[in-house]
Amino acid sequence: DCFLITVTLRWQLIANVRPQDELAEEGEEVFRNLTEVKKSQIVMPCHANHRQELSVGQLLKWMDSTACLSAERHAGCPCVTASVDDIHFEHTIGVGQVVNIKAKVNRAFNTSMELTVAFVHLCVCARVFTPQVQLRPLVPCTQAEQVEHSLAAERRRMRLVHADIMKDLLTNRAFQQVEVQEAEKAVPAERTQVESVELVLPPHANHQVNTFGGQIMAWMENVATIAASRLCNAHPTLRSIDMFHFRGPSQVGDRLVLKAIVNNAFKNSMEVGVCAEAYQGEEPLRHINSAFMIFEVCDRDGKPCTLPKIQPEPLEGRRRYQEAIARKKIRLDRKYIISCKQTEVPLSVPWDLSNQVYLSYNNVSALKMLATRNNWVLNSEKNKVSLYTLEQKQVLSFKIEFEADVPAERAFMVLSDLGKRVEWDPNYERCELIRKVDDDDFLYPNQGGMVQDFILLASRRPPCDSGDPYVIALRSVTLPTHPPTEGYNRGEVLCAGFSIMEVSNTISYFNQASPEVLPYISTDIAGLSSSFYSTFCTCSTFLQDNRDNPNPKDQPPSSTLNSTLL
Repeated sequence: DCFLITVTLRWQLIANVRPQDELAEEGEEVFRNLTEVKKSQIVMPCHANHRQELSVGQLLKWMDSTACLSAERHAGCPCVTASVDDIHFEHTIGVGQVVNIKAKVNRAFNTSMELTVAFVHLCVCARVFTPQVQLRPLVPCTQAEQVEHSLAAERRRMRLVHADIMKDLLTNRAFQQVEVQEAEKAVPAERTQVESVELVLPPHANHQVNTFGGQIMAWMENVATIAASRLCNAHPTLRSIDMFHFRGPSQVGDRLVLKAIVNNAFKNSMEVGVCAEAYQGEEPLRHINSAFMIFEVCDRDGKPCTLPKIQPEPLEGRRRYQEAIARKKIRLDRKYIISCKQTEVPLSVPWDLSNQVYLSYNNVSALKMLATRNNWVLNSEKNKVSLYTLEQKQVLSFKIEFEADVPAERAFMVLSDLGKRVEWDPNYERCELIRKVDDDDFLYPNQGGMVQDFILLASRRPPCDSGDPYVIALRSVTLPTHPPTEGYNRGEVLCAGFSIMEVSNTISYFNQASPEVLPYISTDIAGLSSSFYSTFCTCSTFLQDNRDNPNPKDQPPSSTLNSTLL
């Protein structure tokens, strides 16, 4: 029997990638993932553009084929690309250089997969068209694989809400009031419009006669480049691509109609919208794919040039003009919240609905990455309550581990109700829930001892499948409506929260100690006190007392909550 799986790709170009995963610890045995596929290609003149640089279209084709081979190795049946998340191009590759691409499966969901590619970061989701096919789970074997396996669920969550984020932004009054800026030399958008037709031949298709996703992306990049050049009258450089989404398959014999137009021009960049439609004979057009590509024009010194303004067409043109502004905001949120390394993320990120999903991702991913570190040092232990420390790049983190004879799901619901933490943690005083963002994310302003207050984003996540922990993550954000309380100093929480394992009834509390939090734990780390032991013994007793006392709403109450040790 032959089954067909669709594959979704998420790519981000990374410069100077280490031969092994960055998260691999020194001395860790090198492990070869069974789904790993490697491809090496030398860049020939036929692969290059007029500047003798590897064309983006050719790179997309190589990446797509490598990813699909890896997906098929795990699935055991044919796979095709379903969508591609953001791609960011930071460096060019010249003729004569060798491109090494390595793809491997990060995680297999019931009917989807996520992959990582070295040289390019790539996530792949596969959806099975035939319901009888269910992907087998992938067991991570190294620390790096455990991190990616855990974060795959959070990235998948972001993909699913992408459309909702756009919708929320566009209904925002500020975006509805955006006016088209009149300019003397504005270029009419219709002047940048490009349409091209391609015939899908056997060399453009895979062994299932479906058109290669990489080939379609290459054709789309070509027409988008032409549209961009019509605005700037120069050779534009592709900097990034927003999500590709394949809405349906294309086969050999199809005619692909590719359309592109400049949606909006900013000071140094422009967004080009491009779509692909297919037909055969007299049948109506089928929408195959859409994407948004960001171009720049650079001078001889490599600095971005100022671009002319765009004059959008009425109705549809104005809609595309406004949506381009919304996508630019989303790209900035992702760049400064998700793409940064954890130590580079600004703590005082203002929270709003448009960046909530990215802050939530950063919150959960930071805790999961901290939890999967394997070089924790046991500092002290008393009656099965253990204190571990981890020093990394001048950052001190601590972990408190204990056991509780309470079902993991129940412990998860009790501990995620931070309003009840005052009953077991003497460092918690008072806190009020200001906003329930959704069923899993909450915002709290906290006032505590030592004259400090915090604004916290609390994100809780149940396991995606067996073997995953329950997670309750905390991090600092800022809210314009909640400035520092008079008489209090605004504190910051870098990364904190609970990880609860279902199999072992083990509960771990993590905290990446900021200067505001360090005084609470430093005496315990130095061995001068064991207050942590008393606190978490009380926590264990509290869980026992509440194991059969369900919260009817299973969510934090609408009033009460306060803390200092976070």
